[in-house]
Amino acid sequence: MTRGTTEPGRRRALPGAVVAGLVAAFAGLAAAELVAAAVRPEASPVTAVGAAVVDLTPVGVKEWAIRAFGTSDKLLLALGIIVILGAVAAAAGVLALRRRWAGIAVAACFGLVGAGAALSRPGAAWQDGLPSLVGGLAAAGVLYLLVRALTRPRSAGAPDGGAWTMDRRGFGRLVAAALAASAGIGYAGRRLGAYGSAGATASRADLVLPKPDVPAPPVPAGADLRVPGLSRFLTPARDFYRVDTALVVPRVDADTWRLRIHGDGVAAPLVLDLRELLARPLVEHDITLTCVSNEVGGPYAGNARWLGVRLADLLREAGVRPPSQGGPADQLVARSVDGMTIGTPVEAVMDGREALLAVGMNGEPLPFAHGFPVRMVVPGLYGYVSACKWLRELHLTTFAAYDAYWVRRSWAQQAPVKTQSRIDTPRGGAEPVAGRVAVAGMAWAQHRGVARVEVRVDAGPWHEARLGAADGDDTWRQWVWPWDATPGRHTLEVRATDRTGAVQTGVRHGTVPDGATGWHAVEVRVRPRPSANPR
Repeated sequence: MTRGTTEPGRRRALPGAVVAGLVAAFAGLAAAELVAAAVRPEASPVTAVGAAVVDLTPVGVKEWAIRAFGTSDKLLLALGIIVILGAVAAAAGVLALRRRWAGIAVAACFGLVGAGAALSRPGAAWQDGLPSLVGGLAAAGVLYLLVRALTRPRSAGAPDGGAWTMDRRGFGRLVAAALAASAGIGYAGRRLGAYGSAGATASRADLVLPKPDVPAPPVPAGADLRVPGLSRFLTPARDFYRVDTALVVPRVDADTWRLRIHGDGVAAPLVLDLRELLARPLVEHDITLTCVSNEVGGPYAGNARWLGVRLADLLREAGVRPPSQGGPADQLVARSVDGMTIGTPVEAVMDGREALLAVGMNGEPLPFAHGFPVRMVVPGLYGYVSACKWLRELHLTTFAAYDAYWVRRSWAQQAPVKTQSRIDTPRGGAEPVAGRVAVAGMAWAQHRGVARVEVRVDAGPWHEARLGAADGDDTWRQWVWPWDATPGRHTLEVRATDRTGAVQTGVRHGTVPDGATGWHAVEVRVRPRPSANPR
């Protein structure tokens, strides 16, 4: 916009300026995606800014998002970032009408914001800033061209006294060209990204897992009670919960994957590829995993049959001794390919439990969403201190020397899984018919085992439920209690007792800092049984 622009002219140009800003933002994102495909997907502006937002979000807000949106929270975050970007881009276009270079500077600054977010990620390299910088420059350049085409000088003696006029035809042609070019660049970026992940996809498809040297026994008959509405004893991979900070699921090529083991007390540092890892004895074990973000009665628990290498054996091969045997390191820091760090007590990993570097889940290679090619699985500990996915490094250190990702965000350094139970059926708000109703659910106390489950109605006496068969102490157990339900509103509560004799506490406490406590309760309205029609 040149000096001397009239207010009526400015109003006529506002829609075009908004379009210019949005098209420029689209062009910038397309260019950034193309460069990110060559660098790495996590370096794209939306992903980098989203990850930074996750890092800076207060714990309470994160917990609310997980409860409210589940695994859709990442999609909603990405959409929110795009909406905000669109709003700022439109504002930059309008600003460029009055102060052209100021509006263009706003567009370019978004590239700096994205680059800063990408470089702030753990393990980031200087190349991670390139996609956002290129995207910012592309957006600034396109905005300059569009705003220039939107207005052109006009003689001072024009009938309306204006100093400029809109070149609608030229502006429209340039918008169409910019959209077409951006779409082509974006498509190229998608194709290049798909090509880059094709190797990872092929490596998983080609991976044939060896048979376990120590196979898991068959799931005991009676472990799955097969009550309608009750969760399955073994959770299919597609239904297994996923709670992590990765906005883009890493797709790691198994052929180029490496694991490094080093740090305090490591006498013989190791660097292993997948072939070398699979050459070691493989163990199969059923383990229930639980997220510390799981509210009382929540869904973030799942049970699977894992195949992997005993982590304790691998650490001993590297010369590691647990603290109880004089080892200098009490924390094992696992690092993911996306920079996530998870700290696990060395003593827990080496105390005889089946802590695994898992390569298989329910008889198949790990899905990408659950850590392919290798992840950690440690019975008895919440996932944020044990279950690192997309593993690439194990560093031996101390809890005094280093705080892992979640510990820096108000969570406890060490977090054994607490005894929990939940009611799966009837669900809260259900309206069963009066008579015999099966009340059923799950209970878990990993690495201790569940010894008993009790149910009560309307704060009355506790009734012992029938337990499904136990599949060791590292998995959950199903339970069922037959209830003679009477019409009206009722509250059902459940509690479990572990094999040490400790009864699940009824004291309600939130998830921070080391897991929720309390008895799960559901309210139902029992309907009267219909009477037979009179004859």
